[in-house]
Amino acid sequence: MYKVTNPATGEVEKEFAIASDAELSGVLKRSETSYDPWRVMSREERASIVLAVSKIYMDRVDELASIITREMGKTTREAVDEVEFSASIYEYYASEGPKLLADRPLESTQPGKGWVRLAPVGTVLGIMPWNYPYYQVARFAAPNLVIGNSVILKHAPQCPESALVMEEIFREAGVPEDVYINIFATNEQIAQLIADPRVAGVSVTGSERAGSAVAAQAGQHLKKVVLELGGSDPFIVLDADDVAAVAREAVAARMENAGQACNAAKRMIVMESVYDEFVGEFTKAMAEQVPGDPTDPETTFGPLSSEQAAENLVAQIQDAVDKGATLHLGGGRIEGPGAFVEATVLSGVTPEMRAYREELFGPAAVIYKVTSVDEAVELANDTPYGLGASIFCEDEQLALELADRIDTGMVWINEAEGGGPEMPFGGTKRSGVGRELGPLGIDEFVNKKLIHTPAEQ
Repeated sequence: MYKVTNPATGEVEKEFAIASDAELSGVLKRSETSYDPWRVMSREERASIVLAVSKIYMDRVDELASIITREMGKTTREAVDEVEFSASIYEYYASEGPKLLADRPLESTQPGKGWVRLAPVGTVLGIMPWNYPYYQVARFAAPNLVIGNSVILKHAPQCPESALVMEEIFREAGVPEDVYINIFATNEQIAQLIADPRVAGVSVTGSERAGSAVAAQAGQHLKKVVLELGGSDPFIVLDADDVAAVAREAVAARMENAGQACNAAKRMIVMESVYDEFVGEFTKAMAEQVPGDPTDPETTFGPLSSEQAAENLVAQIQDAVDKGATLHLGGGRIEGPGAFVEATVLSGVTPEMRAYREELFGPAAVIYKVTSVDEAVELANDTPYGLGASIFCEDEQLALELADRIDTGMVWINEAEGGGPEMPFGGTKRSGVGRELGPLGIDEFVNKKLIHTPAEQ
């Protein structure tokens, strides 16, 4: 189950054993035992250890990048960017975490003094995906370690080496051995962890299917969950002085990580006045993308994460074409070894096609023509997802008004979706619940404890 299969070659490079049920039980006991000494440590001391994690990431950036390139096919450039961004998340929570966790005074009509204290809750379980092996863990682990929670981490089966090296880094930085524990577990074993009263909450980043299953299990056992799931983010172009520049930005937003990002721009919604020019420029820029060996500096996008992922994407594209969509570019596999799919551009996609409702997780984009702002809003919201959106419009006030009408957790105006350690990340509808990063990210797995003292007599 846990193995490194290089998606650029299709070769299995290394396999890892799944934990036994006895090991699973031991993990729970170890985590429970480690929690009390960790929680009573000062926030500042915990933060200093998390800062050391950040520094180790930067010291080992090339080594860490090479691991995930082999595991899931990310280009070396993007892998280095991910390691550096992950380091910045640990640095952010090391710097800002103690302040974000400070007592919050309450104004009250009751005599006396009251405040809310943010306290740790215990052991939290993280279930993480393959597409950003370090970044997704950082979003979960950094705030929880500063809070004083202990962490059990179940990574994706494709990412065993990055999972192990992260555990090693936490040890090197000074995180006590059983405060952060990596486990190679099955889905059935994870269900056992969720059911155990020693686990206080669960954070999942992954597919809608995985999120639904974990949320159902957590709900049955009254556990708090954070779910960061899929997305089909609109990239709305109402007008532009430089259509070609906006189209190139859209391509960059679509093709990051070979299109395997939940918040990548996936649906280009373009006003008819600039539609034809946008389609031409977008297709031209997509045609310039260079697939290949992810370690080659000339490569702009690597393989999909697995053979199954490549087959699924091609099936979605073919379904659209078979039902009348226009294929402007690509649409098929790239010959040779590896899970490569051509950069693809579709238009004329309609509701009876899979590509209209399903998330396209790979180097494929859909372009829609609209004739009014209202039509753009209706189309943008006509999806089960609600993660992020980008709006391009020369009239910023109109763009702001449009942002209020889009049902997403994040909106970016006149820029592609971005982010930073201080910016909360999350969505609405079937894109999940809760937030990661920023001040909101540290509020998820805490006990917001009211403390009140009487007025002096």
